[in-house]
Amino acid sequence: MTTLKRVLPFAHYLLAEVVTEGDIAIDATVGNGNDTTILAQLVGDSGKVYGFDIQEQAIQNTKRRLENGGLSNRVELFQTSHASIEQLIPNEYFGKIKAAIFNLGYLPGGDKNIVTTPSSTIDAIQQLLAIMAAGGLIILVVYHGHPEGQLERDQLLQYVTALDQKKAHVLQYQFLNQINHAPFIIAIEKQQL
Repeated sequence: MTTLKRVLPFAHYLLAEVVTEGDIAIDATVGNGNDTTILAQLVGDSGKVYGFDIQEQAIQNTKRRLENGGLSNRVELFQTSHASIEQLIPNEYFGKIKAAIFNLGYLPGGDKNIVTTPSSTIDAIQQLLAIMAAGGLIILVVYHGHPEGQLERDQLLQYVTALDQKKAHVLQYQFLNQINHAPFIIAIEKQQL
């Protein structure tokens, strides 16, 4: 037994702390649908999850997983960049979004040449900080075991450490003694203004 939660269980724990029945949440990188499914379970029948991914394979994998779990009615998927969040989320939900999660890098089991980029990720974070509810949480699971991931990691850390602490609290959750560039979490909690 281990007391310290591994990275993905910790990310899911954080989501469960802020997302409840009826809430609005975002999966900014749906991948194979794992986080989308968890969010759909958390928001219940009266909530909504918006999912984004640039790859058709990711959208199809997620649709299949949601259909198998009977959760399709709770989720709307977009095959586009997470940098389109502000354009695609209905204005009526601005100020009501409770959580967003990103699993950065490439699609597990997919084309490793198609990766998230620091510019689109930072753009999406800025949009989310503008339209989320106070107390809303952005979770970034950073996979940096490949060159593009290292570049994204460095730019993200530079960006988040410069955020005004009156506007956002930023946490880094990382195991320091693991080999092979173990993933880590950046969690950004929007503050009251």
